[in-house]
Amino acid sequence: MSAHDSATMLRPIAVGGTAQAALGVFAFSFSFPATAWALEGFGPWTVTGLRGTFAGLLAGVCLLAAGARVPPRSAWPGLAAVAVGCAVGFPLLSTLALRLSSTAHSAVVIGLLPLATAAVGALRVGGLRAGARPPRAFWLAALAGAAVVLAFTVQQSGGAGLTTADLYLFGALLVCAFGYAEGGRLARDLPGWQVIGWGVVAALPVNALTGALALTAEPVHGNWHGLTGLAYLAAVSQFGGFVVWYRGMAAIGVPRASQLQLAQPLLTLCWAVLLLAETLPATAVPTALAVVACIVATQRAGKGTGKGRGQSGGGGASSQ
Repeated sequence: MSAHDSATMLRPIAVGGTAQAALGVFAFSFSFPATAWALEGFGPWTVTGLRGTFAGLLAGVCLLAAGARVPPRSAWPGLAAVAVGCAVGFPLLSTLALRLSSTAHSAVVIGLLPLATAAVGALRVGGLRAGARPPRAFWLAALAGAAVVLAFTVQQSGGAGLTTADLYLFGALLVCAFGYAEGGRLARDLPGWQVIGWGVVAALPVNALTGALALTAEPVHGNWHGLTGLAYLAAVSQFGGFVVWYRGMAAIGVPRASQLQLAQPLLTLCWAVLLLAETLPATAVPTALAVVACIVATQRAGKGTGKGRGQSGGGGASSQ
């Protein structure tokens, strides 16, 4: 078979992978508006518990249908990090933040997640041992992105400093970055969708208990927005979106998929206006674009430095 024939056969795979990765980014961009809708019908603890419970049940059915084997014990600590960071910590903290802050503001802050995940992956001892130490330009771009977002949050508070919502968002950013970094590492040995699948299943007992207790303590309004937002968070944001995202990432590679991911904060800003009728702060779009530029700079700085798959996987998995 000639090189031309091989390239011709691989082209449809690349196109399909790009489409699936783009669909994943598109799906995740609705997560914050869906959370805002869910909060119209349920309290923040109820939203967190129920979305995690329904996602865990859905993932369990899919794992059983696929005949997936329980991961080896060596993978359990990493799956615990995925469960804590991606299936409990991030959903809870981001939901608490959105109760106090606008979707547009939250989208800009969480837009720093790909950069934070890459930094966590680079700092992991295993990544450094694998020769994945990034150059100085990587850290300069990472610090610049953090400074831009910090300046945005302070400006939004009128110079009063970080608000309670900002603290929730930065906490969500941190725990999710660790969860994604561990998920990227595990995805070297397990199918990516199974990593998030086992993660939400592992968090199922905690989320089920949280949801049950919260239903007795928080008011419930069974409106259309609340039910639709909750259903989307459980079926798509917490599980289904990861299936197409990981499939696309496996087909076209982490670097190309990450380039598509850069559009996510900007898409969320659009949905905040169209679905929630929010008025964007004047600095929201420029700040989001500056964060995108910093993320692109970190990716370019990391090229040719012998980065291991573990680090790349961590950065590419950041799609909540």
